[in-house]
Amino acid sequence: MLTVSGLEKRYDDVAAVADVSFELEPGSLAVLVGRSGAGKTTLLRCIDGLERPDSGSIRLAGEPLEPTDAALVFQSGALLDNKSALENVLDGGLAREPVWRELLGWHTPAAKRAAIERLHAVDLAGYADRRVGDLSGGERQRVGIARALQQEPRVLLADEPVASLDPATARAVLERLAAVVRRENLIGLVSLHQPRLAREVADRYLGLSDGRLTVNETATEMDPDRIAEVYHG
Repeated sequence: MLTVSGLEKRYDDVAAVADVSFELEPGSLAVLVGRSGAGKTTLLRCIDGLERPDSGSIRLAGEPLEPTDAALVFQSGALLDNKSALENVLDGGLAREPVWRELLGWHTPAAKRAAIERLHAVDLAGYADRRVGDLSGGERQRVGIARALQQEPRVLLADEPVASLDPATARAVLERLAAVVRRENLIGLVSLHQPRLAREVADRYLGLSDGRLTVNETATEMDPDRIAEVYHG
């Protein structure tokens, strides 16, 4: 169980995240909804360890969440265009590799096998040697998911991962993300500005408004009117 309790993050006098508390279970995908500026990205960055909260706690199975236990898929994928898909996925495991391996670009056979398996998991079999700069938007985002999985996280986060994709491609990427979360029994949390895309994959909805949690409901409890309230009040 991922337990977030009384989380707060301020920038000067502005509370980007204010007294946010919730719990998420392994093997489920929660969708984080809210207007631009509601605090979604800040919340994800706090969970991932990229931002330090001013107060509150983030615990996994009762223990403080370690940075290596969470991985974040960025909107842009955070990929290097001049590298192959395999090389980008391998970069996801650099935190566990000695510095000299990173400098030489050398990876163990086991790490390479795992990276190829990650590409297979997101339906990119045969793409290992393809240059990322030559891939489509949906393919790039799936490489980004595989890269995050290479970190071997217990918590998989994604910040607007399909914002720049057409609806059909976005839906396919979200379906693949949800499938990975459930198959590997991860805790999944993805922020979306188009929550209608998540109806077929979400297990739970979290809604933020002005940094405060205003929705925390299962997908079966959620309806379009409740989502509209998050965006329009």
